[in-house]
Amino acid sequence: MRELNPVLQTFRDSPFTQMTLRAMDLGAVNLGQGFPDHAPPAFVQEALRESFSGPQQYAPVAGLMTLREELAQDAEKRLGLKLNPATEVTITAGATEAVQGALQGILQQGDEVIVLEPTYDMYAPQVKLAGGIPVFVALRFEGGYQLDVDALKAAITEKTRVIILNTPHNPTGKVFTRAELQAIADLALVHDLYVISDEVYDRLTFEVEHLCIHTLEGMQERTITVGSAGKTFAVTGWRVGWAFASERLTKALRGVHQWVSFCAPSPLQHATMLALKTAQTFDYSGSVQQGYIQKRDFLSASLKDAGFPVYQPEGGYFVVADVSHLGLSEQAACDWMLTEVGVASIPMGVFYNQGGSPFAGLRFAFCKGQETLEQAAERLYAGCKVL
Repeated sequence: MRELNPVLQTFRDSPFTQMTLRAMDLGAVNLGQGFPDHAPPAFVQEALRESFSGPQQYAPVAGLMTLREELAQDAEKRLGLKLNPATEVTITAGATEAVQGALQGILQQGDEVIVLEPTYDMYAPQVKLAGGIPVFVALRFEGGYQLDVDALKAAITEKTRVIILNTPHNPTGKVFTRAELQAIADLALVHDLYVISDEVYDRLTFEVEHLCIHTLEGMQERTITVGSAGKTFAVTGWRVGWAFASERLTKALRGVHQWVSFCAPSPLQHATMLALKTAQTFDYSGSVQQGYIQKRDFLSASLKDAGFPVYQPEGGYFVVADVSHLGLSEQAACDWMLTEVGVASIPMGVFYNQGGSPFAGLRFAFCKGQETLEQAAERLYAGCKVL
Protein backbone atom coordinates (compact mmCIF):
# COMPACT_ATOMS: atom_id res chain seq x y z
CA MET A 1 0.00 0.00 0.00
CA ARG A 2 1.08 3.58 -0.57
CA GLU A 3 2.67 5.47 2.29
CA LEU A 4 0.65 7.82 4.46
CA ASN A 5 1.69 11.40 5.20
CA PRO A 6 5.33 11.14 6.38
CA VAL A 7 5.01 14.32 8.46
CA LEU A 8 2.78 12.42 10.86
CA GLN A 9 5.58 9.96 11.53
CA THR A 10 7.56 12.74 13.21
CA PHE A 11 4.85 13.32 15.83
CA ARG A 12 4.80 11.63 19.22
CA ASP A 13 1.67 10.73 21.14
CA SER A 14 0.44 13.47 23.45
CA PRO A 15 2.15 13.09 26.86
CA PHE A 16 -0.93 14.64 28.47
CA THR A 17 -3.26 11.95 27.17
CA GLN A 18 -0.78 9.23 28.11
CA MET A 19 -0.40 10.57 31.64
CA THR A 20 -4.14 10.91 32.17
CA LEU A 21 -4.67 7.28 31.12
CA ARG A 22 -1.90 6.08 33.43
CA ALA A 23 -3.25 8.16 36.32
CA MET A 24 -6.69 6.63 35.84
CA ASP A 25 -5.26 3.09 35.74
CA LEU A 26 -3.24 3.63 38.94
CA GLY A 27 -5.79 5.69 40.85
CA ALA A 28 -3.36 8.63 41.04
CA VAL A 29 -4.34 12.26 41.60
CA ASN A 30 -4.13 13.75 38.11
CA LEU A 31 -2.20 17.03 38.23
CA GLY A 32 -0.68 16.26 34.84
CA GLN A 33 -3.27 17.42 32.33
CA GLY A 34 -4.49 21.01 32.61
CA PHE A 35 -8.24 20.73 32.85
CA PRO A 36 -10.41 21.81 35.81
CA ASP A 37 -12.16 18.97 37.62
CA HIS A 38 -14.72 21.24 39.25
CA ALA A 39 -17.95 22.77 37.97
CA PRO A 40 -17.78 26.11 36.13
CA PRO A 41 -19.28 29.21 37.78
CA ALA A 42 -23.05 29.14 38.34
CA PHE A 43 -23.68 31.90 35.79
CA VAL A 44 -21.83 29.87 33.14
CA GLN A 45 -23.97 26.84 33.89
CA GLU A 46 -27.07 29.01 33.57
CA ALA A 47 -25.82 30.35 30.23
CA LEU A 48 -25.53 26.76 29.00
CA ARG A 49 -29.08 25.99 30.08
CA GLU A 50 -30.38 29.10 28.34
CA SER A 51 -28.54 28.15 25.15
CA PHE A 52 -30.88 25.18 24.68
CA SER A 53 -33.53 27.63 23.46
CA GLY A 54 -31.08 29.57 21.30
CA PRO A 55 -29.65 28.80 17.83
CA GLN A 56 -29.21 25.09 17.15
CA GLN A 57 -28.25 25.03 13.46
CA TYR A 58 -25.04 26.01 11.63
CA ALA A 59 -23.58 29.33 12.66
CA PRO A 60 -22.05 31.67 10.08
CA VAL A 61 -18.46 30.78 9.19
CA ALA A 62 -17.21 33.80 11.14
CA GLY A 63 -19.29 32.86 14.19
CA LEU A 64 -22.44 34.21 15.77
CA MET A 65 -22.44 38.00 15.43
CA THR A 66 -23.76 38.38 18.97
CA LEU A 67 -20.69 36.56 20.33
CA ARG A 68 -18.29 38.50 18.10
CA GLU A 69 -19.81 41.78 19.29
CA GLU A 70 -19.50 40.72 22.93
CA LEU A 71 -15.88 39.69 22.42
CA ALA A 72 -15.04 42.99 20.71
CA GLN A 73 -16.59 44.94 23.58
CA ASP A 74 -14.71 42.84 26.15
CA ALA A 75 -11.40 43.21 24.26
CA GLU A 76 -11.69 46.98 24.20
CA LYS A 77 -12.58 47.14 27.88
CA ARG A 78 -9.92 44.73 29.19
CA LEU A 79 -7.13 44.84 26.61
CA GLY A 80 -7.47 48.25 25.00
CA LEU A 81 -7.93 46.53 21.64
CA LYS A 82 -10.45 48.07 19.24
CA LEU A 83 -11.92 45.54 16.82
CA ASN A 84 -14.56 45.47 14.13
CA PRO A 85 -16.61 42.37 15.04
CA ALA A 86 -17.71 41.91 11.42
CA THR A 87 -14.22 41.77 9.90
CA GLU A 88 -11.68 41.27 12.71
CA VAL A 89 -13.18 38.62 15.04
CA THR A 90 -13.56 34.93 14.12
CA ILE A 91 -15.01 32.12 16.23
CA THR A 92 -13.25 28.76 15.90
CA ALA A 93 -13.60 25.23 17.23
CA GLY A 94 -11.28 25.91 20.14
CA ALA A 95 -8.08 27.93 20.33
CA THR A 96 -6.23 25.00 18.75
CA GLU A 97 -8.07 25.49 15.48
CA ALA A 98 -7.47 29.23 15.61
CA VAL A 99 -3.69 28.70 15.77
CA GLN A 100 -3.81 26.05 13.03
CA GLY A 101 -5.92 28.28 10.78
CA ALA A 102 -3.58 31.20 11.33
CA LEU A 103 -0.53 29.13 10.40
CA GLN A 104 -2.13 27.64 7.31
CA GLY A 105 -3.41 31.04 6.26
CA ILE A 106 0.05 32.62 6.49
CA LEU A 107 2.68 30.01 5.70
CA GLN A 108 4.04 28.87 2.39
CA GLN A 109 6.00 25.66 2.00
CA GLY A 110 9.36 25.87 3.75
CA ASP A 111 8.66 29.04 5.74
CA GLU A 112 10.19 29.13 9.21
CA VAL A 113 8.28 29.73 12.42
CA ILE A 114 10.03 30.67 15.65
CA VAL A 115 8.75 28.77 18.67
CA LEU A 116 9.85 29.81 22.15
CA GLU A 117 10.64 26.86 24.38
CA PRO A 118 9.73 25.34 26.72
CA THR A 119 6.65 25.28 24.54
CA TYR A 120 3.17 23.89 24.57
CA ASP A 121 3.60 20.79 22.44
CA MET A 122 0.82 21.69 19.99
CA TYR A 123 2.75 24.36 18.08
CA ALA A 124 5.52 22.42 16.33
CA PRO A 125 3.20 19.75 14.84
CA GLN A 126 0.84 22.48 13.65
CA VAL A 127 3.71 24.32 11.95
CA LYS A 128 4.75 21.12 10.18
CA LEU A 129 1.20 20.32 9.08
CA ALA A 130 1.02 23.81 7.54
CA GLY A 131 4.21 23.14 5.54
CA GLY A 132 6.44 25.21 7.80
CA ILE A 133 9.65 24.51 9.69
CA PRO A 134 9.71 25.14 13.46
CA VAL A 135 12.81 26.92 14.75
CA PHE A 136 13.21 26.67 18.51
CA VAL A 137 14.55 29.47 20.71
CA ALA A 138 14.90 28.68 24.40
CA LEU A 139 13.86 31.12 27.09
CA ARG A 140 16.82 31.99 29.30
CA PHE A 141 16.57 30.59 32.84
CA GLU A 142 18.14 32.63 35.64
CA GLY A 143 16.03 31.82 38.66
CA GLY A 144 13.05 32.45 36.37
CA TYR A 145 12.29 32.37 32.66
CA GLN A 146 13.23 35.37 30.50
CA LEU A 147 13.16 36.16 26.80
CA ASP A 148 16.64 35.86 25.28
CA VAL A 149 16.45 38.71 22.77
CA ASP A 150 19.88 38.02 21.29
CA ALA A 151 18.99 34.36 20.67
CA LEU A 152 15.71 35.43 19.09
CA LYS A 153 17.51 37.86 16.78
CA ALA A 154 20.02 35.19 15.79
CA ALA A 155 17.25 32.74 14.88
CA ILE A 156 15.62 35.05 12.32
CA THR A 157 16.47 34.32 8.68
CA GLU A 158 15.11 35.32 5.30
CA LYS A 159 12.72 32.36 5.56
CA THR A 160 11.22 33.42 8.90
CA ARG A 161 7.55 34.37 8.61
CA VAL A 162 6.01 33.96 12.08
CA ILE A 163 6.84 34.14 15.78
CA ILE A 164 4.52 32.18 18.07
CA LEU A 165 4.04 33.84 21.44
CA ASN A 166 2.23 32.34 24.44
CA THR A 167 1.49 34.62 27.38
CA PRO A 168 0.66 33.75 30.11
CA HIS A 169 2.96 30.89 29.25
CA ASN A 170 2.35 27.17 29.36
CA PRO A 171 4.17 25.38 30.97
CA THR A 172 6.15 27.90 33.05
CA GLY A 173 3.48 30.37 34.16
CA LYS A 174 5.59 33.25 32.87
CA VAL A 175 3.84 36.48 31.88
CA PHE A 176 5.87 38.35 29.29
CA THR A 177 6.83 41.88 30.33
CA ARG A 178 6.19 45.03 28.33
CA ALA A 179 9.90 45.23 27.49
CA GLU A 180 9.92 41.65 26.20
CA LEU A 181 6.78 42.18 24.12
CA GLN A 182 8.25 45.38 22.70
CA ALA A 183 11.45 43.52 21.75
CA ILE A 184 9.39 40.92 19.87
CA ALA A 185 7.33 43.66 18.20
CA ASP A 186 10.45 45.56 17.14
CA LEU A 187 11.88 42.45 15.49
CA ALA A 188 8.56 41.71 13.78
CA LEU A 189 8.47 45.20 12.34
CA VAL A 190 12.09 45.20 11.19
CA HIS A 191 11.89 41.76 9.56
CA ASP A 192 8.27 41.94 8.33
CA LEU A 193 7.07 39.04 10.51
CA TYR A 194 3.67 38.02 11.82
CA VAL A 195 3.00 37.17 15.45
CA ILE A 196 0.49 34.54 16.54
CA SER A 197 -0.16 35.33 20.19
CA ASP A 198 -1.82 32.54 22.16
CA GLU A 199 -3.41 34.32 25.13
CA VAL A 200 -5.91 31.75 26.36
CA TYR A 201 -4.89 32.42 29.99
CA ASP A 202 -5.23 36.20 29.66
CA ARG A 203 -7.59 36.48 32.67
CA LEU A 204 -5.44 34.23 34.84
CA THR A 205 -2.59 36.51 35.90
CA PHE A 206 -1.42 36.81 39.49
CA GLU A 207 -0.12 40.13 40.85
CA VAL A 208 1.13 41.12 37.39
CA GLU A 209 -0.59 42.77 34.43
CA HIS A 210 -1.39 40.90 31.24
CA LEU A 211 -0.35 42.93 28.20
CA CYS A 212 -1.49 42.23 24.65
CA ILE A 213 1.22 42.59 21.97
CA HIS A 214 -1.59 43.31 19.48
CA THR A 215 -1.99 46.78 21.03
CA LEU A 216 1.63 47.86 20.52
CA GLU A 217 2.36 50.39 17.79
CA GLY A 218 2.56 48.80 14.36
CA MET A 219 1.35 45.38 15.48
CA GLN A 220 -2.35 45.67 14.60
CA GLU A 221 -1.73 44.58 11.01
CA ARG A 222 0.62 41.71 11.82
CA THR A 223 -0.81 40.03 14.98
CA ILE A 224 -3.37 37.28 15.41
CA THR A 225 -4.47 37.08 19.05
CA VAL A 226 -6.06 33.80 20.13
CA GLY A 227 -8.44 33.25 23.05
CA SER A 228 -10.60 30.50 24.50
CA ALA A 229 -13.89 30.07 26.33
CA GLY A 230 -12.48 26.87 27.78
CA LYS A 231 -9.82 28.66 29.82
CA THR A 232 -11.90 31.80 30.41
CA PHE A 233 -14.81 29.95 32.02
CA ALA A 234 -13.29 26.56 33.02
CA VAL A 235 -15.22 24.71 30.28
CA THR A 236 -12.43 23.13 28.22
CA GLY A 237 -14.86 20.66 26.63
CA TRP A 238 -16.89 23.40 24.93
CA ARG A 239 -14.21 23.89 22.28
CA VAL A 240 -15.08 27.51 21.56
CA GLY A 241 -12.12 29.69 20.64
CA TRP A 242 -11.56 32.95 18.80
CA ALA A 243 -9.04 34.93 16.84
CA PHE A 244 -8.59 38.70 16.67
CA ALA A 245 -6.81 39.98 13.56
CA SER A 246 -6.78 42.67 10.90
CA GLU A 247 -9.27 42.29 8.07
CA ARG A 248 -6.51 41.00 5.76
CA LEU A 249 -5.32 38.33 8.21
CA THR A 250 -8.90 37.47 9.16
CA LYS A 251 -9.73 36.70 5.54
CA ALA A 252 -6.80 34.29 5.38
CA LEU A 253 -7.77 32.58 8.63
CA ARG A 254 -11.44 32.30 7.66
CA GLY A 255 -10.38 30.90 4.31
CA VAL A 256 -8.92 27.92 6.18
CA HIS A 257 -11.60 27.74 8.87
CA GLN A 258 -14.48 27.30 6.42
CA TRP A 259 -12.89 24.13 5.01
CA VAL A 260 -11.89 22.63 8.37
CA SER A 261 -14.66 22.95 10.96
CA PHE A 262 -16.90 25.51 9.19
CA CYS A 263 -18.23 26.61 12.57
CA ALA A 264 -18.01 25.91 16.27
CA PRO A 265 -21.21 24.49 17.83
CA SER A 266 -23.91 27.19 17.73
CA PRO A 267 -25.42 26.47 21.18
CA LEU A 268 -22.01 26.71 22.82
CA GLN A 269 -21.24 29.94 20.97
CA HIS A 270 -24.53 31.30 22.29
CA ALA A 271 -23.72 30.12 25.82
CA THR A 272 -20.28 31.76 25.61
CA MET A 273 -21.94 35.04 24.56
CA LEU A 274 -24.35 34.91 27.50
CA ALA A 275 -21.52 34.11 29.92
CA LEU A 276 -19.38 36.98 28.59
CA LYS A 277 -22.30 39.36 28.90
CA THR A 278 -22.74 38.43 32.56
CA ALA A 279 -18.99 38.51 33.23
CA GLN A 280 -18.89 42.15 32.16
CA THR A 281 -21.41 43.13 34.84
CA PHE A 282 -18.93 42.46 37.66
CA ASP A 283 -15.20 41.96 38.18
CA TYR A 284 -15.13 38.39 36.91
CA SER A 285 -11.41 38.50 36.12
CA GLY A 286 -10.63 39.67 39.64
CA SER A 287 -12.73 36.96 41.24
CA VAL A 288 -11.28 34.15 39.15
CA GLN A 289 -7.74 35.43 39.76
CA GLN A 290 -8.25 35.33 43.52
CA GLY A 291 -9.54 31.78 43.34
CA TYR A 292 -6.57 30.61 41.30
CA ILE A 293 -4.07 32.46 43.48
CA GLN A 294 -5.35 30.44 46.43
CA LYS A 295 -5.00 27.20 44.45
CA ARG A 296 -1.51 28.16 43.26
CA ASP A 297 -0.34 29.07 46.75
CA PHE A 298 -1.81 25.91 48.29
CA LEU A 299 -0.13 23.56 45.80
CA SER A 300 3.15 25.52 45.87
CA ALA A 301 3.24 25.30 49.68
CA SER A 302 2.44 21.58 49.52
CA LEU A 303 5.31 20.94 47.11
CA LYS A 304 7.69 22.99 49.26
CA ASP A 305 6.60 21.07 52.38
CA ALA A 306 7.39 17.86 50.49
CA GLY A 307 10.91 19.16 49.82
CA PHE A 308 10.63 20.53 46.28
CA PRO A 309 11.61 24.11 45.32
CA VAL A 310 9.00 25.71 43.06
CA TYR A 311 9.07 28.54 40.54
CA GLN A 312 6.15 30.78 41.35
CA PRO A 313 3.93 31.17 38.27
CA GLU A 314 2.67 34.63 37.32
CA GLY A 315 -0.29 33.25 35.38
CA GLY A 316 -2.00 30.19 33.92
CA TYR A 317 -2.77 26.77 35.37
CA PHE A 318 0.63 25.33 36.29
CA VAL A 319 3.52 25.36 38.76
CA VAL A 320 6.95 23.88 38.03
CA ALA A 321 8.81 22.04 40.81
CA ASP A 322 12.54 21.29 40.83
CA VAL A 323 13.10 17.59 41.55
CA SER A 324 16.85 17.60 40.90
CA HIS A 325 17.67 16.46 44.43
CA LEU A 326 16.01 13.09 43.78
CA GLY A 327 19.00 12.19 41.62
CA LEU A 328 16.73 10.79 38.93
CA SER A 329 16.09 11.72 35.34
CA GLU A 330 12.96 13.78 34.78
CA GLN A 331 11.07 10.85 33.32
CA ALA A 332 12.16 8.55 36.14
CA ALA A 333 11.14 11.19 38.70
CA CYS A 334 7.78 11.57 36.97
CA ASP A 335 7.25 7.80 36.99
CA TRP A 336 8.23 7.58 40.66
CA MET A 337 5.88 10.43 41.53
CA LEU A 338 3.06 8.62 39.72
CA THR A 339 3.60 5.04 40.91
CA GLU A 340 5.04 5.53 44.41
CA VAL A 341 3.54 8.84 45.55
CA GLY A 342 0.31 8.63 43.56
CA VAL A 343 0.40 12.07 41.95
CA ALA A 344 0.54 12.58 38.18
CA SER A 345 2.71 15.34 36.67
CA ILE A 346 4.43 16.12 33.37
CA PRO A 347 8.25 16.17 32.96
CA MET A 348 9.46 19.53 31.68
CA GLY A 349 11.64 17.89 29.04
CA VAL A 350 8.59 17.13 26.86
CA PHE A 351 8.21 20.89 26.34
CA TYR A 352 11.64 21.12 24.69
CA ASN A 353 12.54 20.03 21.18
CA GLN A 354 15.64 18.18 22.38
CA GLY A 355 14.52 17.58 25.97
CA GLY A 356 16.83 20.37 27.09
CA SER A 357 15.26 21.55 30.35
CA PRO A 358 17.79 23.58 32.40
CA PHE A 359 16.95 21.55 35.52
CA ALA A 360 15.02 18.39 36.38
CA GLY A 361 11.51 19.77 36.65
CA LEU A 362 7.95 18.49 36.84
CA ARG A 363 4.87 20.51 35.89
CA PHE A 364 1.83 20.26 38.15
CA ALA A 365 -1.64 21.63 37.35
CA PHE A 366 -3.38 23.55 40.14
CA CYS A 367 -6.61 24.20 38.17
CA LYS A 368 -8.38 21.60 40.28
CA GLY A 369 -10.97 21.53 43.03
CA GLN A 370 -9.78 22.00 46.60
CA GLU A 371 -10.55 18.38 47.46
CA THR A 372 -8.27 17.19 44.66
CA LEU A 373 -5.47 19.53 45.72
CA GLU A 374 -5.76 18.44 49.34
CA GLN A 375 -5.60 14.80 48.34
CA ALA A 376 -2.48 15.54 46.29
CA ALA A 377 -0.94 17.42 49.24
CA GLU A 378 -1.52 14.47 51.56
CA ARG A 379 0.14 12.08 49.13
CA LEU A 380 3.06 14.42 48.49
CA TYR A 381 3.75 14.81 52.20
CA ALA A 382 3.36 11.13 52.96
CA GLY A 383 5.36 9.95 49.97
CA CYS A 384 8.15 12.50 49.95
CA LYS A 385 8.78 13.53 53.56
CA VAL A 386 11.30 10.72 54.07
CA LEU A 387 13.55 11.92 51.26
